[in-house]
Amino acid sequence: MYRERVTSVPGPVDQPQPAPAASWPASPPDGYGYPAPEPDRLTRGVLWLYERSPRWAAPLAAVGCVGLGMAYALLSNPAHADPDAAPTCLLKLTTGLDCPGCGGTRALWYVLHGDLPAAARHHFLFVFALPFLAYLFVAWAGHQAFGWRLPELRISSKVIVGFLGVWLAFSVLRNLPWAPFTSLYV
Repeated sequence: MYRERVTSVPGPVDQPQPAPAASWPASPPDGYGYPAPEPDRLTRGVLWLYERSPRWAAPLAAVGCVGLGMAYALLSNPAHADPDAAPTCLLKLTTGLDCPGCGGTRALWYVLHGDLPAAARHHFLFVFALPFLAYLFVAWAGHQAFGWRLPELRISSKVIVGFLGVWLAFSVLRNLPWAPFTSLYV
């Protein structure tokens, strides 16, 4: 009963059925059946540069970007802006709401000047995440440039999702106009 062959055309079960025609190759080269596209000129140039660059180039570029961010924070002096100055954040300029990163530049300015309580006042989660981000960067850059093997900071996806959830809640709560939440406003 369970092993009977079911066909859509009435007829004897013993007749051999033709095999279905294969429309795809048995094992496509890239897993989808499409040939790999030929890389364009820009892609070939980037791959050529990547293959020939020294291993310390990426960490040096990242240090340069971080250094430019710190220089911007130090030179712009965001903690001493005029009270009637227009906000530089597009979200705050258009809606009047604090964005999730609002206060981060001021917090960085205070961190660079060694005033952690004032930095935490402007963006607590930035100050909290800064040591973890710094260690992750040093471990990555040290491995890339010098081959160091620092202990890995293993952060599970649940912790990352939890941190992003707390950051989202912080972003919403700091925009509420009621008494306990107005202390989060910057």
